[in-house]
Amino acid sequence: MSDSPDNGIEHTPRPGYIIDYISGGEVRATPEEVDGTQVFSRRLVEDYGYPKDNIQTRPQFRVRRSPSDDRRSFPVDIALFRSAGRTESDLYLVAESKAPNKKKGREQLQLYMDMSATALGVWFNGSDHLYLRKHVRRDGTTTYTELPNIPRFGQRLEDIGLFQRKDLVPPSNLKAVFKDIRNHLAGSVTGITRAEALAQEIINLLFCKIYDELNTGKDDMVSFRSGFEEPATSVAERIEKLFDHVKTEYDDVFARTDRIRLDADSILYVVGELQNYTVTEADRDAVGDAFEVFIGPALRGAEGQFFTPRNVIKMMVGMLDPKPGQMVVDPACGSGGFLINALEHVWAGIDLEGEAKGWSPLQTDRKKRANATRYFRGIDKDAFLAKVTKAYMAIVGDGRGGVFCDNSLLPPSQWQPETAAKVKLGSFDAVLTNPPFWQEYQDQGIGDPFPIRTWPPA
Repeated sequence: MSDSPDNGIEHTPRPGYIIDYISGGEVRATPEEVDGTQVFSRRLVEDYGYPKDNIQTRPQFRVRRSPSDDRRSFPVDIALFRSAGRTESDLYLVAESKAPNKKKGREQLQLYMDMSATALGVWFNGSDHLYLRKHVRRDGTTTYTELPNIPRFGQRLEDIGLFQRKDLVPPSNLKAVFKDIRNHLAGSVTGITRAEALAQEIINLLFCKIYDELNTGKDDMVSFRSGFEEPATSVAERIEKLFDHVKTEYDDVFARTDRIRLDADSILYVVGELQNYTVTEADRDAVGDAFEVFIGPALRGAEGQFFTPRNVIKMMVGMLDPKPGQMVVDPACGSGGFLINALEHVWAGIDLEGEAKGWSPLQTDRKKRANATRYFRGIDKDAFLAKVTKAYMAIVGDGRGGVFCDNSLLPPSQWQPETAAKVKLGSFDAVLTNPPFWQEYQDQGIGDPFPIRTWPPA
């Protein structure tokens, strides 16, 4: 049985405490608890499908300090059992968050696994992770091997990575997943040290993931996967072939000469982290938060870009209230926050119209895609951010073809021909942007660069 109180009353913890996701009791809000134990506990239930009744966090389950330790002295942060009985012999997985780095985490985890019946262990501190499998040979010696991921509820180890498209689940905390990936790559990749370069590599792999989700039948096995004991080189070769398809499909984003520069082990790590999920069905705010995890450090330079707070974006879009069929532009689109929020606002209007007129889901979806393609435009002078916005819009559904890398401070006569053809001044019903350039426009005598036809929108 779960230890969580089930009286329907929401409990507010004392200052300095949080509510434990599994037991429902109060625990101290330490960094390891907030960023590690609670995040991974939720992931076990919501992403991997394990019943709460099979998990123990508080009171902590204890493993032996030595074979003769009857008291079981070592407390485990998360203990996952095969059943709700939670007996020592039934222990399936232990997860630890205490150690500050992977080396210390592995040492502690192997000690706990040595002194327990479990064959699986996880070290997770919110910024990096390690999945271990224990194998006891016939001669009594023990070996440990790293896994790309852990099995979902009901899976075998051999089933890791063998996902049909319909098996993928929306992530419960995409930001935590991206934080894990970025921090791991920043600490382990050789030859790619700049934050922007790392972020570019994640975008490359993210497009592979998007392409695979959109082009794989629901009953077919996905290509974006890493299997149990599959060599990293095999995974990398499969992803590189996938990237060749990506470059053809998204030729407005990638050049034919683009390539994935991560080593095979790093590709295996990223694929292992993302393969369980369907990112195209993730919560849109979650995607924005996740993007900022790896985009933010890449922008800490001389350009001075920063992200408009999400609540400010929502407020502005709500005030402007763009309607289906109205032209919307962000001439300094950054990572696409205004465009995505406005697109969702318009799509909500299309849903209401479709419901009132009895459209089929297919008709409604076509209307949404047509609006995204025809009526949304974004410009950013930063090629990296323009690509990020295209990735963001590809995830939510469409509209990436209306995003351009250009300098909106310049007169349209100095823009690239494609930008000038698709972004016609005076044709927009709504301008949503966070402009750092107003005084520059006045100094150059350009005036209002994106005049609005009507205010408020009709």
